[in-house]
Amino acid sequence: MTNKMRPIGRRTVMGGIAATTLAAPAIVAAQGTYPNKTVRYINPFPAGGATDMLSRMFCAKMTELTGQQWIVENKGGSGGNVGMDALSQATPDGYTLGLGGIASHAISPTLYAKLPFNARTDFTFVSTIWQLPNMLVVNLELPVKTVPELIELLRKNPGKYSYGSAGSGTTLHLSGELFKIMAKVDIVHVPYRGGGPAMQDLLAGQINMIFDNIPGALAQSRPGKVRALGVTSEKRSPVVPDVPAISETLPGFDISSWTTLTGPAKLPPEIIARLSELSKTALESEDLKAKFFEQAAIAVWRTPADTLAYRDAEEARLAPIIKASGARVD
Repeated sequence: MTNKMRPIGRRTVMGGIAATTLAAPAIVAAQGTYPNKTVRYINPFPAGGATDMLSRMFCAKMTELTGQQWIVENKGGSGGNVGMDALSQATPDGYTLGLGGIASHAISPTLYAKLPFNARTDFTFVSTIWQLPNMLVVNLELPVKTVPELIELLRKNPGKYSYGSAGSGTTLHLSGELFKIMAKVDIVHVPYRGGGPAMQDLLAGQINMIFDNIPGALAQSRPGKVRALGVTSEKRSPVVPDVPAISETLPGFDISSWTTLTGPAKLPPEIIARLSELSKTALESEDLKAKFFEQAAIAVWRTPADTLAYRDAEEARLAPIIKASGARVD
């Protein structure tokens, strides 16, 4: 029996082409092309600060690399916990990411009696993004020019001098508490609602010293309004190489703000790998490193596994300092 083939008409051909064209995006998506639409990036701190500026620089670079918009959404509150709570509940598809870091993922688990999320298991850690050390600066009336001289003065006068911070539980506060522990000195902590008010009182002589983020400290130390004694990173900061690291006097002293590119738990492995690759390209690019450097931040890329391990180590290291400080939010 002979089978007769039906002639293929123009309408059939065009319909097949149209169907193939319409199906192409779905096929590409199924093959794991990522991202193929806008990425929402939650910054858990208010607009206008250092985390906002640095986040926008990072997202602009990721936009350039992917051809898709990375949109920063500021969702501040509770030391970063409000934004991270929202991130933990997002769909794990790679289109809602955010800025994790030392505040929400290493300090908050000890500082807060209750958190709406588990800082380790409710998130996927893709990479670190930047590190930003703090700087110890003193009022010009304080008769010291080095960290050893400051320690000697404080030991001779327990409880006489005070230091300010941007608030209890911040890295600025913990820098001061670690200094007290390692230097074996007694200084009174005066918490403020932000680094700006603390700096103003330092300039006015109401407090004797503060630990501040490098950008804020440099704005006053470079014109000679306060005296910079040391940075809190393990080694000297390339931003201010002439300022010693406190660890040169107190070996092992190290507290720096750090951030992570973070997603909700259960991000697919292929998306994690893609984000890790993109982050590495972004953070090792000379233009982004230069822009970070202008804000006193150092671009730092780590693998997802190393980022999680770093988070774990930082929480364990900071917990006894937080407990010793008496800082606690019920």
